Amino acid sequence: MYSMNSFQQNLLLWQKMAVQAAAQFSGPSFGRDAIIMALPSESNGLFEDLNIPIFYSGVGKVNATLTAAQVIASTQCQRIINLGSAGSSKFVTHSLIECSGFVQRDMDLTPLGFKLGVTPLDEISDLIEGTPFTSHLPKGICGSGDSFEVGPSKVPCDLVDMESYALAKVAKKLGVEFISFKYITDGADESAHRDWSANLNSGAIALFDLYKTHLKV
Repeated sequence: MYSMNSFQQNLLLWQKMAVQAAAQFSGPSFGRDAIIMALPSESNGLFEDLNIPIFYSGVGKVNATLTAAQVIASTQCQRIINLGSAGSSKFVTHSLIECSGFVQRDMDLTPLGFKLGVTPLDEISDLIEGTPFTSHLPKGICGSGDSFEVGPSKVPCDLVDMESYALAKVAKKLGVEFISFKYITDGADESAHRDWSANLNSGAIALFDLYKTHLKV
């Protein structure tokens, strides 16, 4: 799991910046795009240094759901850009990946006869397809769950995180375009907690460069 020291530091920093982000919800429209990331450690202040507003959701699908709904309602954005870190046993660490689809890797009602990853009686498919955006980045299915994955995912996917599926689902339900890009910090294996912490800074730089080069309007 996470190193408690580094994780607690991330949460304290997130709490501070979440207060700042909350004040933005009552402000003016941010135009077409709104950027959502999970933790400030994934951006390392690079966006804020150029006065680019970032909304930090916090960890997990519930926090991501609440944040996405608040951001869409308050900013009237037409598109959510999700940037963040992910683990993968398929893609090489330090790769930038465009998410081509999203699944919920910890949804398991198989004892009731449902397929793994399927939410019963839900109008939205178990796979939410992403909106194609770049031509140069590798594409992969992102599996989100409320656990820090250190082994193979039960639901087939190419990379793992803890928020993207929830963000994508809210965006789809509310008719907002959603694109997501992940920096691979670790191999989703037994050393993932150490690699994740060690590679966050390089991930922040890569994501910031991607935004400036290909996403900024």
